[in-house]
Order: sequence, then C-alpha cells, then structure tokens
Amino acid sequence: MEQEITMIDNFSSDAAFDSLYSLRAQQLSSIHWTPIEVAKKAAAYLTGSPAGKNILDIGSGVGKFCIVGGHIFPDHIFHGVEQRKALIDEAIIAQNATNTPNVHFIHANFNELDMDRYDHIYFYNSFSENLFHYKPIDNLIDCSEAIYNEYLSLFYEILEDKPSGTRVATFHCDDNYIPPSYKRVQHVTGESLKLWIKQ
Repeated sequence: MEQEITMIDNFSSDAAFDSLYSLRAQQLSSIHWTPIEVAKKAAAYLTGSPAGKNILDIGSGVGKFCIVGGHIFPDHIFHGVEQRKALIDEAIIAQNATNTPNVHFIHANFNELDMDRYDHIYFYNSFSENLFHYKPIDNLIDCSEAIYNEYLSLFYEILEDKPSGTRVATFHCDDNYIPPSYKRVQHVTGESLKLWIKQ
C-alpha cells in the first residue's frame, strides 16, 4: 500500500515527479522536460488511434513523457530514443521507481531507428539545441546549424513516409516542421502543444 501511495504521489505534480531525478536533471526540468499536464494531453491523443500501440518520443531526455504516458495508458508501449547515455540512465531509474513496464528506452540517435516500428510520434523540439540555447543540457554532443537542418529534413521525410492516420504531437515547434499532408486537429491559443494527423 505504501509503495502504491508513493507512485501516485510521483505523478501528482512536476515537482513530485522531478524528485525522481538527479539535482542537475531537476534544474533542467522547466526548460527541457515535458510538463506532466502536457504529457497527459499528448499521450491521450496519441493513444486515441485505433491503429497502432507503439508511441515514439524523439529526443526523450530523462523519459518523463514516456513514463507519464505509460503509467496512464498501460495497453500502449512508449519508446524513447535519446543520444545521451546519462539521460537514458536517469530515465531507467525513474521508470523502475514508478513501475512502468510498458516503457522502452533506446540509447541511439533517431536517425538510426527503423521508423516503421512506431505508429505515432511525440516531439518536443529536441533539435533546437543545435541552435543557440541559453540553458543547454550539456556540451557533450556536437551541435551546429548544419546538424539542425539535417535532422529537421530527416524528421520531415519520416513524417511524409508515415501512413494515413499517423498521429503526431509537437510541443514548442513551428508549424513548418510538419508536412502539409498533416492536418492540425487541435491547438489551444497560448498553448504550445499541437496535435496532428496524417491525411
């Protein structure tokens, strides 16, 4: 019973959830990790499709979106791909602490994945760190405008190649990240979460 109460408390607020992470990861949370309420909305949309149960978070960081989504929607599998090993380690610790077995973290770059394995996509503009960022995660990976353009072009191509009915949720992204074959189905004014579906 005590363990169950602890798990519920972990999902009660961003501060409670972020306490699962190291101090450095907690300090980055307000800039780099998805807020719980945004994660809930995005996950509800991405799992609402009758087709496909595999959700991919590109640039999953410490795994917050995947763990929140996996906790609420246990019949779906949330995959997070992240190129920083230290963040994958943080994500796995949080996953174990919250007992979310339907979450899978992959230490890789998204351009190494077989995208046919994933049905719907969550994207919190992880490419933007290749441009100027006033609070970077670290200085351990190569960043440049050329890499940003390369990643953005590949992301665009991936979305173009996905079948009709594919759902995408973007957070803090320009509309031009998304091909015109996608229709925006919801966007609350003043909110940075946007929901899309491939026509």
